[in-house]
Amino acid sequence: MQKRRKKIVIAKPGLDGHDRGAKVIARALRDKGYDVLYTGIRKAPEEIIRIVIDEDADCLGLSCLSGAHKELFKRVMDILKKERVKIPVFAGGIIPEEDIEYLKSIGINRVFGPGTKTDDIILYVDKLWKKA
Repeated sequence: MQKRRKKIVIAKPGLDGHDRGAKVIARALRDKGYDVLYTGIRKAPEEIIRIVIDEDADCLGLSCLSGAHKELFKRVMDILKKERVKIPVFAGGIIPEEDIEYLKSIGINRVFGPGTKTDDIILYVDKLWKKA
């Protein structure tokens, strides 16, 4: 029996239309052997969680460059909790240092800022399942 590859959803909540970074991360994770689904831009938090559930995702990566990360990520985390979906969530984008603790307090496992190397994100994701 072949072991199922871990599935990661990469999503862009809200009206942010800049997705180069999200696409780079999705491609890097796919090249590393993960099953990656990129949702595309301008997704509502409800749409993102429906995709996570429908795809039986093992992890969720959120990207926001618009400055609305606190509100959008909180909504995503609230819906995950309501739906009883327990998966690791990481985030990236233009996120001020002073917002990182807040994002962690709502359940975001890790926040990656501008200039983060793709290898650092891959290492983080790899470690998620080495612990299990």
